[in-house]
Amino acid sequence: MSSSPLSRLDRLWLCEAIRLREEQAGPLEDGEANRRARLAGPALEQRIESRALLLAERDGQLVALRHWHQGARLALLVLALFALLSGAGLAFAALGDGQRPVNVFWALGSLLGLHVLTLLGWLGGLLFTRDAGGALGRLWLWLSEKLARDAQAAQLAPALLVVLQRQRLARWGLGALVHGLWLLALLSALALLLAMLSTRRYGFVWETTLLGADSFVALTQTLGALPALLGFSLPDIAQIRASGERALVEESARQAWAGWLLGVLLVYGILPRLLLALFCRWRWRRGLRRLRLPLDAPGYLLLRERLQPASERLGVRDAAPTDLPEPQAGAFTSDAEGVLLAGIELDPAYPWPPVLPEGVGNAGVLDSREQRRLLLERLAQRPAARLLLACDPRRSPDRGTLALLGELSRSAVATRVWLLPVDADAARLDDWRAALQRLGLAEASLDWLEKGHD
Repeated sequence: MSSSPLSRLDRLWLCEAIRLREEQAGPLEDGEANRRARLAGPALEQRIESRALLLAERDGQLVALRHWHQGARLALLVLALFALLSGAGLAFAALGDGQRPVNVFWALGSLLGLHVLTLLGWLGGLLFTRDAGGALGRLWLWLSEKLARDAQAAQLAPALLVVLQRQRLARWGLGALVHGLWLLALLSALALLLAMLSTRRYGFVWETTLLGADSFVALTQTLGALPALLGFSLPDIAQIRASGERALVEESARQAWAGWLLGVLLVYGILPRLLLALFCRWRWRRGLRRLRLPLDAPGYLLLRERLQPASERLGVRDAAPTDLPEPQAGAFTSDAEGVLLAGIELDPAYPWPPVLPEGVGNAGVLDSREQRRLLLERLAQRPAARLLLACDPRRSPDRGTLALLGELSRSAVATRVWLLPVDADAARLDDWRAALQRLGLAEASLDWLEKGHD
């Protein structure tokens, strides 16, 4: 799986996915994420993005996002192959097998008819319905979600649409996709037309029952005027009139009609799609640069007090407390060097603190929620190099204690658990060791802090 940095759009996308998730299911457990987010930078938007990334990584939405990207690339490949085959089909439908003369206007309709209709539909959606993605764009979104093969990828689709609606990016992103696929199809048709016209001899005619010859002469010259400026050939009036009766055998007439057909395809098919694809791409990139989080949205207003307290927004910061959670604590002093011991809900009768090696700080015994919060806040600002957590093996390794051990372990370079040498039964010790193994934490004694062994 790719671990490349997330783009600006991806980060805002995850923010919106987390916000929608909390609106639907209620606030998430985010104590650790908020503490780490407050260190991401002074701006509220930076902190919201950092919080969303931490929660998405924890809960699997980041993995789902990367799966969605993989599905999107695979869906684009499928549609690109379809476009190439469709372009080849247009060329075969236009020229046929060479056994019969080619009706130039039927050929032109085969090459450009669907292109013109879908182009008019795209313009209509852009001007009137504000939906410039069309059926092809919606098909790509649907395929991307299906090919992601991740249940949480379905939760990302509504968040993506909400983000793209802010700068009307959906119309430009999907528009670039649609025009790019059509450009690929028309280039495929042009390449196959050149190959077929270079290897077979085709005759060209036009036929009518209701219209006169003058109408076809005028239409042919009008359509061929712009391609003629680019150097493509244009049949003269005599050749156009004669082609209404039979397919001309003169090489000059065949080449004139072939050049006219290629020029019309290039000027009225390929060039408009190329220009519109570039225009949509430009508007897409411009909109991305302007994209911002709506900090006045209710969900983000609630986060403001947690991620950017009022005193901090006024430029005032409280002084760091001089003591650690316990009055006798002495951690994070200049001589502690980030080596720290903390106790987790120990029996008050147990003698604390033990005799500590030189340079080891004592964070005290963590019994209350406030003590835990203060230590986590301090470790978030200055992670410990080595952290030893003392636990009483006579207590059960309950879910809350294990969650705290896991959270504290993420605030130190190396963390070990010290099961105190007290009278505990073997079964309870086995439970602790099994729980620590699941957490990925190893046991150690007080000597580990002094020696620093991993």
